[in-house]
Amino acid sequence: MNKYLISLSLTLFILGCTTTKKEIYPSSSKMINQVDFSHVKITDNFWSPRLKSHVTSTLPVCIDQIENKTGRIRNFENAAKGEGEHSGIFYDDSDVYKALEGMAYSLINNPDPELEKKCDEWIDKFAAAQGADGYINTFYTLTGLNKRWTNMDKHEMYCAGHMTEAAIAYYRATGKRKLLDVSIRMADHMMSEFGPGKRHWVPGHQEIELALVKLSEITGQKKYLDFAYWLLEERGHGYGSKGTEGEWNKLYYQDLVPVRDLEEITGHAVRAMYLFCGMADVAALKGDEGYIQVLNRLWDDVVLRKMYITGGIGSSRQNEGFSEPYDLPNYEAYCETCASVGMVFWNSRMHQLTGDSKYIDVVERSMYNGALAGISLSGDRFFYVNPLASHGNHHRREWYGTACCPSQISRFLPSVGNYIYGVSDKAIWVNLFIGNSAEINTGRETVTIRQETGYPWDGTVEFSIGSLKKPMEKEIRLRIPGWCKKYTIAINGERVENIPVDKGFAVIGREWKNSDRLTLTLDMPVEVIEDDARVRENAGKRAVQRGPLIYCMEEVDNKFFDELSLTKDTKFKESFEPDLLKGVVAINASVNSDSIRFVPYYAWDN
Repeated sequence: MNKYLISLSLTLFILGCTTTKKEIYPSSSKMINQVDFSHVKITDNFWSPRLKSHVTSTLPVCIDQIENKTGRIRNFENAAKGEGEHSGIFYDDSDVYKALEGMAYSLINNPDPELEKKCDEWIDKFAAAQGADGYINTFYTLTGLNKRWTNMDKHEMYCAGHMTEAAIAYYRATGKRKLLDVSIRMADHMMSEFGPGKRHWVPGHQEIELALVKLSEITGQKKYLDFAYWLLEERGHGYGSKGTEGEWNKLYYQDLVPVRDLEEITGHAVRAMYLFCGMADVAALKGDEGYIQVLNRLWDDVVLRKMYITGGIGSSRQNEGFSEPYDLPNYEAYCETCASVGMVFWNSRMHQLTGDSKYIDVVERSMYNGALAGISLSGDRFFYVNPLASHGNHHRREWYGTACCPSQISRFLPSVGNYIYGVSDKAIWVNLFIGNSAEINTGRETVTIRQETGYPWDGTVEFSIGSLKKPMEKEIRLRIPGWCKKYTIAINGERVENIPVDKGFAVIGREWKNSDRLTLTLDMPVEVIEDDARVRENAGKRAVQRGPLIYCMEEVDNKFFDELSLTKDTKFKESFEPDLLKGVVAINASVNSDSIRFVPYYAWDN
């Protein structure tokens, strides 16, 4: 077996008003609403240990780096005093906000008075650093406010967006709105500077757009949605080149053409993901079919021509992003962790707009492979770059000068429960298979669904229904993963045949009662996958996959590493090994007298 992996060608919160969501957003076209992770308690043996490690290892690392080993929190203290130097990079505020968001998400399902106290301490520092006009950005406060809003690539709106997301998360976790008020003042400040009839502005790093939509929903103020839409529509008209000190690469910044005219994904991968998330959010609330059509063709370009089999995107180190179709090197693969998390964000939104399981297939692929590889099994080391082959010199680190990936993972992990279930008028959607107990409000009744499974190691998933006051007439739509070729479904122990499948979801409509049990069994054999022939890097190479997981081989497990190969006669044997890499199904391949050992890609370099 060659040591390369291959690429794939392939609750509205209203503050101080009683207006309904339909009245605020009469054109809303979102088909499915997520069941928020605050209503989902994860109980399985795969994600539960990771959530525990997030609390005991990941967050302490982030807090220690921000408070003690870097100057990130000190920048806010200096800004509040109006004196002292700015340390680090101009976008470092964003890492603090993302870490706070992760802390807030942790508090939702794991209340901790000491962690909440730490959050309050940080928020007090943020509030003190805000100017009288609402502006907050420690870089310009400490290096010259006269230069603010003069360079579109200095991440002022990017930092403001991450602050806003953190503020909303903390408000939801605690009911405290101090940081939310700071964010509202900053948003109002930006709108006093930019907008129709005012100055043009193209954010060099997108993020503010999706944050403004969240702010619109939690405040019930449509003006923030409209501002997000205005910012999206600013792109591609030549305004960006007028607001930066250096060269403004229109491809890199996704500013070459108006967003409605985008035909392919270009430039920086994370910027593109945040752009597409903002477009999807605006499209959902404004009912903009034009945006949805654009996003669909961009999805085809990304997934069918520019995505690795791990769900990683952005093959080029030069621009941290995209090059030509099918240019997917292995050793040089960039695949920034933030970009894989961005794929989860974007594809989840696309599913909510369309109900198509192909988007959740990508959510799962990116989540279990590209994103999960970004953090060590101990929860305290991180990958920024995720190559698909290594000479043994690529390792996780405790932190980075540009630390977007550690802070991104710190906010992503505690929110994975967001992606398990969805609700529409007629159905409950089961997207991911993660052991949990969820309380789901369908709009007419509240039902408890308990999901028990050994996934991703085992393909059997059992659901039990409870807490109904009366029988519930509702479809349950079970996603049948794209990797699954054979499956069975049983209700109360009896196998059910000829269940209709719509866009990759098995549709089970019936009158559900308490104690009803639904069992989905997914066949999960080892598969050897061949690449698209147009990916020249992978000629003669194959990848090994089992269920949602991509596997890899490491030299530490395989003697004569460079001499091993697969043939059509290769036999695979899989077994769960509880003491290996915190418990994994390992795959052993036999080729003549050779034996090859494979482990999940997410667990390499542990």
